[in-house]
Amino acid sequence: MKRLCGKDGLLVGFTLFSMFFGAGNLIFPPGIAAQAGTMTWFAVLGLAISAVGLPVLGVVAVARAGGMDQLGLRVHPAFAKVFTVVAYLAIGPCLAIPRTASTSFEMAVPPFVSADAPIWLFQLLYSVVFFALALLVALRPEKLTDRLGKIMCPILVLLIVITFAACLLNPLQGYGPPSERWDTPIKAISAGFLDGYQTMDTIAALAFGIIIALNIHARGVTEDKAVVGGTVRAGLIAGGMLLVIYSMLAHIGGISGGAVPNPSDGTQALTNIIPLLFGPAGSILLAAIFVIACFNVCVGLISSCGEFFYGLCPKLSYRGWAVLFAVVSMVLANAGLTQILTFSIPVLNIIYPVAIVLILLSFAHSWLQYAPAVYPAAILCTGVASVLLEIERLTNAAFLSFLPLSDLGLGWVTPALAGAVVGLLWSAFSPKR
Repeated sequence: MKRLCGKDGLLVGFTLFSMFFGAGNLIFPPGIAAQAGTMTWFAVLGLAISAVGLPVLGVVAVARAGGMDQLGLRVHPAFAKVFTVVAYLAIGPCLAIPRTASTSFEMAVPPFVSADAPIWLFQLLYSVVFFALALLVALRPEKLTDRLGKIMCPILVLLIVITFAACLLNPLQGYGPPSERWDTPIKAISAGFLDGYQTMDTIAALAFGIIIALNIHARGVTEDKAVVGGTVRAGLIAGGMLLVIYSMLAHIGGISGGAVPNPSDGTQALTNIIPLLFGPAGSILLAAIFVIACFNVCVGLISSCGEFFYGLCPKLSYRGWAVLFAVVSMVLANAGLTQILTFSIPVLNIIYPVAIVLILLSFAHSWLQYAPAVYPAAILCTGVASVLLEIERLTNAAFLSFLPLSDLGLGWVTPALAGAVVGLLWSAFSPKR
């Protein structure tokens, strides 16, 4: 039985990293560090849990279960269909794919044109070219290892390492003081954990298994057990790379926040520091980093969503689905980055806890298969709590503020645990057992 190892294993790991590492991964680590200041590394710890640890666990969970839909079936067939479709739409044409074009445009075009230039027209033209090229690459999903893993990933990592090295050589004023949201270790860890939702990587991890399996098959590995092992290995490689790159970006953001305090977001934090380190040429470096990272993720997401929806509705070919998602994403991308991020926060705050609980339960499946009520009970309680907590956040109500950890944005943890206990008891005393 042929296994994925050596150079092929590294390349597939690089490919998965490239598919993960996009707009949010570039924006949030430096943005978090610029606000956290001297509490940066506590914030990075929280970020590492939600934006590195959970995505890796997600890749492993899906590989072991045999697919995202199979994982969802442990809860209920209706849940498997609805949650899987919602997750793919969230990381696909509704949120993540449009964000790749919007974010890269903000860094690649406005800094190089005059203030009175027709930005809306430039954005339209940019998005047409961006999605046309991404679609061209995505039409051959089994070739992503050769195109992303071998070429695009090494270039992206090299550019980030150059920026990080410049910060080591010229630390400017160092890290600044933390803002109120980050001024204690516990607050910094929890805020970093919550902001890690915005990378969308935990949800993406549930979806990328399709494309990673295709690329493993393309390397001559066909046995199911070997494919699962190769997918897990790729997840570990990608997770290690994410942790290293996040740490570099956090250091860059911390230095940026010390030099120019209170940036509006991670994009602004990077925009502030790059010219201080590299002068006018820094804008070109920064634009290249954003365009490459966002392009890689766009290709991966179009491929994953196309494969999934083709399997769900084969009346439209894979190429047809890919074209549809590229066109819809192009239209939504022209709504602008701010609008996309504003809409994404409530959606992610609701579905992210559900994804986290589903992933964690999967690692106890050998025991929980004798207590099948745990999955639906825990997921139901988590989902209801997440919806109510998000309504509370948006309306400034306080009907669930009594829940432990609610002040840290983790009020769903207690309902999830309560649901798991109820499921255990139900399974233990159910006559059908």
